[in-house]
Amino acid sequence: MGLLNSVVAWIMKQRIHQMELFMKYPHDVQADWFKKLMEAGRDTNWGQRYDYKSIVSVDDFKNRVPVSNYDDIRDDIERVRLGEQNVFWPTDIKWFAKSSGTTGDKSKFIPVSAESLAECHFKGGKDMLSIYCNNYPETNIFSGKGLTLGGTHQMGEFENSSYYGDLSAILMENLPFWVHIIRTPDLSIALMDEWESKIDAISNATINEDVTNIAGVPSWTLVLLKYVLEKSGKSNINEVWPNLEVFFHGGINFNPYREQFKKLIPEGMNYLETYNASEGFFGIQDTTKNGDLLLMLDYGVYYEFMPMEELTSDNPKTLQLHEVKLNTNYALIITTNAGLWRYKIGDTIMFTSLSPYRIKITGRTKSFINAFGEELMVDNADKALAVACQKTGAIIREYTAAPVFMGDHGSGAHEWLIEFEKHPENPEYFGECLDNALKSVNSDYEAKRYKDMALKDPIVRVMPEGTFYNWLKFKGKLGGQHKVPRLNNDRVMLEEVLSLEKN
Repeated sequence: MGLLNSVVAWIMKQRIHQMELFMKYPHDVQADWFKKLMEAGRDTNWGQRYDYKSIVSVDDFKNRVPVSNYDDIRDDIERVRLGEQNVFWPTDIKWFAKSSGTTGDKSKFIPVSAESLAECHFKGGKDMLSIYCNNYPETNIFSGKGLTLGGTHQMGEFENSSYYGDLSAILMENLPFWVHIIRTPDLSIALMDEWESKIDAISNATINEDVTNIAGVPSWTLVLLKYVLEKSGKSNINEVWPNLEVFFHGGINFNPYREQFKKLIPEGMNYLETYNASEGFFGIQDTTKNGDLLLMLDYGVYYEFMPMEELTSDNPKTLQLHEVKLNTNYALIITTNAGLWRYKIGDTIMFTSLSPYRIKITGRTKSFINAFGEELMVDNADKALAVACQKTGAIIREYTAAPVFMGDHGSGAHEWLIEFEKHPENPEYFGECLDNALKSVNSDYEAKRYKDMALKDPIVRVMPEGTFYNWLKFKGKLGGQHKVPRLNNDRVMLEEVLSLEKN
C-alpha cells in the first residue's frame, strides 16, 4: 500500500499547477465560463425565454435575467422531475439533490447534471485531496480507507425513474469503481435511510478498518465518533484508528466543534474545510494558516455577489468578482453547469483576500437576528461564543438563538439555548462574556445595548444533553446534511425546542 499511496498522492498534486492558473488570472477564467454557460443554455427553454442568443455581455445578462430563489424556479424543476428535458440545461438531468434547508419543512430538489457532477462536485473532491497532499507531502491517507458519512438516496416517484437524495449520497452512488476500493463502509450501509440504525451499522463495519481520513458534517460526525468509542470501549479515537490523520469537513462552521474533536482525537489530526453545497462545490481551504477558503473559479460556476442591503430590493444589484471589497457581507448568486441561472443560494460570504480570492462563510440570508437593527450574523455569534468558551473553559455542543421582543414598557433581548459538552462553572459569567464579545465583533449590537435602551443582557438557557438531537429527530432531520439553525428572526424554532424539553 505504500507504493500505491505514493503514486496516488503524486497524481493528486499535479492539479496544483492548474489551480495556480486561475488564481493568477481569475477574471479571465470567470469570463470564459460565462461564455461557455451562455452558449450551453441558449437553446434551452430558459435560454429562449430570455433570448440568450442576443446576450453579448454580463450587463446584458444581469439586465435580462432576474435573480431567482427556489420558489421562483420550482415549476421548472418540477417539469424536469416529471421527465421533460432541455428546460434549463441542454443535457438530460436525472438526479436531484434533496435539501430541506435550515428553516423550512418542505424539501427542495436541486438539479444535478452530468456536467456538474464531473466538472464541479467530483473535481472539487479531487482538488480537496490535491491541496491536502500538497500541504502534507508525507501523507499516508491512501494507505488506508476513507470513511464518508453520507445521506440517503431514493428512487423518484415519477415514471421517468429520476432519483433524489442527499448530495453526498448522489456523489457516492456515481463515484468510479476504483474509489470504492479505498472507502468505507459499503454502499448498502452508507446509503441506509434510518439514521440510528445506520450509525450502528457504520460502527460495526468500520471499527476494525484502517481508517485514515473522514469526510462529513462536523455535528453528525461527532455523533458517529462517540458511538464508535462507546462500542469499542476505547478512551479516544486514536486507539480505534491509529492512522487517522485528517477530517475533511463542511456544511457548518467547524469552530464551535473544534474542542470536541480535540477531546476525542487528541493526537496527530489535521482538518481541512470545504464549501460544498447541493448547488455546487465553491471553496476549499488551501492553506494551513487559517480556515479561509479559496474560491474555486474553474468549476463551471459563474459568480455574482449581492450586497446585503440589496436583499429586499425588487431589482437587486449584484457585483462581479473584480468589484467586490474585503470584509463586506455578500449574498452569493450563482450560474452553474446544472442549469441554475442567477440563483440565490441562501449563503452569505465575506472576502478575506482579493489576490487570490479567498472567502469565509458568514451565515445564511435567512439565518441572522435583526429584530432591533443589530444585524447579528452567524459569524458574529460563533466568534463571540468562542471567546466566552475560552474565558470560562466551556465547550459548546449545539446552540440556537432568537429575539425576545419588546414589551409595552421594556427593551428586547436575545435568548440563547445552549447545549454544552463541558459546562461553564458560572453560566451568568458566561452570558456576560458572550455579551461583551458580541459588542466587540458587532458595532450595531453594541449600539443597541447602550444603556439597555433597545437590548437588555442576553438570556442564556443551559439545555439538557440531547436537546437538539431530539429536536432534529422530532423534525425528521437526523443525519445527512441537516443542521441546527443558529439564529432566527422569529421564535418558532426556539419555542419548539423549549416545548420538547418541557415534555
